[in-house]
Amino acid sequence: MENIILITGNVNYSITLDPVVWIFDDRRIDLTTCFQAKEETFDELESYTKAISKNWDREIMEGAISPPTLKSEKKFEKEKVLTGTFGIPFKPFLTNAEPNSEAKILLIKSSDGDIEVPLEKAFDLIFGFSKNGKPLSSDGPIHIYFGDGSNQGNPIKNIKELIVK
Repeated sequence: MENIILITGNVNYSITLDPVVWIFDDRRIDLTTCFQAKEETFDELESYTKAISKNWDREIMEGAISPPTLKSEKKFEKEKVLTGTFGIPFKPFLTNAEPNSEAKILLIKSSDGDIEVPLEKAFDLIFGFSKNGKPLSSDGPIHIYFGDGSNQGNPIKNIKELIVK
């Protein structure tokens, strides 16, 4: 239960977050590179079309049976998951909690002290949940990074609860 974080307060739905399962989430991002890359607009349809096209091209060139390179790519991805440093955007969780129209602040309750973040900036937060393939057990369960990466070297740690006010 010490790994569970609640989103409560001025929201239509209270949400329980379990960072342990995020390693399997496709929305996870690599924290070692996410603040270095330029922000790009993400077009889901374009991404899907490119992935399907790549798969189609591969099947045309190599046949429908998985070639050794595809197996190597899958193995590389598994290794990356086991040794990587990952985070996940907070926006989908906050959107699902549906903050009320009068909500203006996200209060981050931490054993190191409480921090208030304007709600419009809270949508850009990134929750770090894994470092070098291990969960953040000593000062976690999550570390909170601002979307612009300004606190990349010193994230908010020891999070206990998130309250929308």
